[in-house]
Amino acid sequence: MSLNWKEIDLVLSELDLVGAKIDRVIQPSFDSLSLRLYKAGTTTELYLSIAQGACRLHAISSTPPKPDRPLRFMECLKSKLRGGRIDSMAQIGDERVVKIEISVPRSIDFRDRDPVAPVGLEIQHFTLYARFWSGAGNLILVDEAGVVVDAMARRPKKGEISGEPCTLEEDLREARAARGEPVQGAGKRLFEARELPGEGSFNERIEAAYAERGGELSRERLLEVARERFGKKERALEARIADLAARASAFRESERLRELGDILMANQGLSFEGSYLECEDFYRGGRVRIQVDPRKSAVDNARELYERHRKAKSGLASVEAELEAAKESLQSLNLELERLESESEPLLIARALSKGGTARPSEGGAPQRRSYPGLSLERSGWTILIGRSAKENDELLRRHVRGSDLWLHARDWPGSYVFIKARRDKSVPLEVLLDAGMLAIYYSKGRTNGSGELYYTFAKYLRRAKDGPKGLVLPSHEKNLSVRIDEARMRELRSLIGDDEG
Repeated sequence: MSLNWKEIDLVLSELDLVGAKIDRVIQPSFDSLSLRLYKAGTTTELYLSIAQGACRLHAISSTPPKPDRPLRFMECLKSKLRGGRIDSMAQIGDERVVKIEISVPRSIDFRDRDPVAPVGLEIQHFTLYARFWSGAGNLILVDEAGVVVDAMARRPKKGEISGEPCTLEEDLREARAARGEPVQGAGKRLFEARELPGEGSFNERIEAAYAERGGELSRERLLEVARERFGKKERALEARIADLAARASAFRESERLRELGDILMANQGLSFEGSYLECEDFYRGGRVRIQVDPRKSAVDNARELYERHRKAKSGLASVEAELEAAKESLQSLNLELERLESESEPLLIARALSKGGTARPSEGGAPQRRSYPGLSLERSGWTILIGRSAKENDELLRRHVRGSDLWLHARDWPGSYVFIKARRDKSVPLEVLLDAGMLAIYYSKGRTNGSGELYYTFAKYLRRAKDGPKGLVLPSHEKNLSVRIDEARMRELRSLIGDDEG
């Protein structure tokens, strides 16, 4: 539900904000804003939302979470309005548009104008329009010349974009005149403030109401999204656990391969009966028929059985480690869902969901994480990509990697290409480099060694092998790195990858 104009008036009547100083600006999502206002020893956190179906403003009792990265409109307001004071705040008639006039003192150099007074203060005036129309809401910052500085939702066709004159009030007057309503004051829209359950002021009750069922960013809706998302991951993990358990069971039976090899070696003098050798089973009693290759000797057939046993034994350790990691991931998943269900602040739930790498809960919520071939994860703000096959490696190289991205690959072992996406003016931290190196070893044929050597270089130093297989590259300017797999750290990395872990 969005607030009607009577409810907006009631909210404003309970807030004494004229003269308040703007102390902090936070934009927790793409369709919401929070202003921390300070007046006479009292701090008020004013929350404004233009989310469809949940347009409103009211005071909130807790500080909303900061976004993972600075958002454009928030940075604009911080540079223009922080330190300013609210001169007036009122709704325009019954239009569900709140006009907030703000004066901001700025230090300015007056030496060109008056050499006697080289430094002084200049007062700048801004207007912040908050339009709470569901489906067409917006926050628009306008300077004293009536020009749009910036808007939360940029709409060029409506002139709600930087540098355009703001005609919002003029448009409202024309619309009222067309409806035959007075230019000032309330028109014919007859609404009443709804009776909301609970105790306290209307601001307090409306905060509680929206926290429970206030549209897409309500606690109820977010928990519904969380349960659906976590249920999908849970089903994927359970299927993986069942598959790994079946593989582990098959590998455990590989001891029989060694026994059959011993039996063959003990019966080298017997002749094969076609593709079989029937002889006494001195391990389990009775007689046994062993399938063999009649073109090879008993010794060569036994060697093949021993080799299959060796590979199965090695594979068992790897599968059991993966099985344990999958069980721990499932336990962590259930604990995370329990934590979210106990969280009372919807914005914190929305922020946790946005880090999960799947669709955001609403059009104005946190951005959807970009999809890449293979596996990907976010680590300390850095994106790590993992190609699990020649096809995925080639796709990453062709369409998703730039020259400044870092490439890592296990030395002397076939395996994944791992890339660290570059960040402007940032060097890759050692911890992130080690994480990527650990993933490169883990997703290679050298995983069972527990450690390995790898080389890394920038993607711009990779040259495709002429007439070589898909994805094959020849690196230059490479550096060496030695990495040992840390099981606890590896489990953490795999949990960040999610249900697609390989």
